Amino acid sequence: MRGRPPGDEPEFLVTDYVTITRDPRTRLVVAIGGDDRAAGILQQSGGFIDAPGPRGPYHRQPHTMRTEDQCLGSTAAALSLLQAGYSVHLDPELNMLSTKDEDRKTAHRYLDQLADRARNATSGHEFAAVLTELVAPHDDVLHRLHNILVSALVTWADRVHGPGRDTDPAQQLINAARSLSRLTRQLEDIRALAARTPTTTPAPSTAQPPSPHPPAVGRHR
Repeated sequence: MRGRPPGDEPEFLVTDYVTITRDPRTRLVVAIGGDDRAAGILQQSGGFIDAPGPRGPYHRQPHTMRTEDQCLGSTAAALSLLQAGYSVHLDPELNMLSTKDEDRKTAHRYLDQLADRARNATSGHEFAAVLTELVAPHDDVLHRLHNILVSALVTWADRVHGPGRDTDPAQQLINAARSLSRLTRQLEDIRALAARTPTTTPAPSTAQPPSPHPPAVGRHR
C-alpha cells in the first residue's frame, strides 16, 4: 500500500484500469478507462480510435470493422495492456482466447438477453429489432444455425456414399435446413409487419362505472 498510515483509505488508481466491452445497444466495441499511454496501446494493438463522449473522450473500434477483427483486436489490445501493467476486463464475447465453456455461456447470455428484449418490447419497432437479430442477412442467429446444418449435411453425405449405407439421416438434415429457410422467410415477413406497426397509446376509457344495486325492499305485513 506504499507505506500508507494505518486506518487510511487504500489508494486506488483509476487510470490503471481498462474495460473493453461491446455496447449492447449500438453493438460498438468500446474501451473505457486508462490514460494516454493506454490509449496509444489500444490504437496500435486493437485498432481503436478516439471518440468524444459526454464525460470526456473514450475509445472505440470503427463500426465497419468485421466481427472477427473486432475480437482479434480486442484480445490483442487486452494482452498488450496486461503486459504494460494495466488491469483489464475483457468482455468474454470478444475474448479469442476463451474456452469453449465460456463461449457457450456467452452464447446463452446473448439468447437470454434477446428473450428479455422480446418480453419487454413495448412497440412494433422494438419487436422488429429483436427479430432482426434472428433473421438479418449474414449476421443473424438463424443464418448461423442454417450454416451448421449445411456443414453437418456435407460431412454426413460424404460418409454415407456406397451400397448398404443409410441415407435417411442426410435426407432428414436436408429437410431440416429447408424448413429452417422457410421459417426464416416467415419471420422476415413478421418483422416487416412489426416495423410498420404504428406506436399508439391506449385511449382513455369512456365506460361509466356500474351503479350500485339498490337495497332490497323487505315485505311488510
